[in-house]
Amino acid sequence: MSDFFPALDDEHRAFIGRQPVFFVATAADGARINLSPKGMDTFRVLDPGTVAYLDLGGSGNETQAHLAADGRITIMFCAFDNPALILRIYGRGRFVVAGDEGYAALAAHFPPLPGQRQVFVIAVDSVQTSCGWGVPRMTLAAERQTLVKYHAQQEQGPRLAKIAGRTRSIDGLPVRVQSEIPRVKA
Repeated sequence: MSDFFPALDDEHRAFIGRQPVFFVATAADGARINLSPKGMDTFRVLDPGTVAYLDLGGSGNETQAHLAADGRITIMFCAFDNPALILRIYGRGRFVVAGDEGYAALAAHFPPLPGQRQVFVIAVDSVQTSCGWGVPRMTLAAERQTLVKYHAQQEQGPRLAKIAGRTRSIDGLPVRVQSEIPRVKA
């Protein structure tokens, strides 16, 4: 069974706050569908119709490329404990790259993490909940610290410059690069 809602309510917000991982899906015409897991303390409900997440440099920047080309985005939270539940947020996204006007105000919603490159802001079109009864129960052992440690060690290094300077997605779609790399210590 699934239910649709026009916006996030307090129960949805509480569920989201308990989840250690979320998934982001985007697509653009002629490009691969992108599906990425996200963790750490990087997701915020700004209001019932707006959510955002902090993006750290990594292997690619497909989400930005797809949002620039198409705008559609789906965020999924999935309970791995009880009660079982899946929550999807369907919306239209935009990105605010580090150094852009408004970036500092958005980034202030998140803990300072090395390697941050942009904040994705999503206008909620609808929220869907479903049972999640087929999802296994699992427990979180610990957050991985590898990405944060890497960025803290490489903040000035060539790898971060390469990540920050990518101008194309894996399918050749344009990506806008950061005008500055925020200097944040772990």
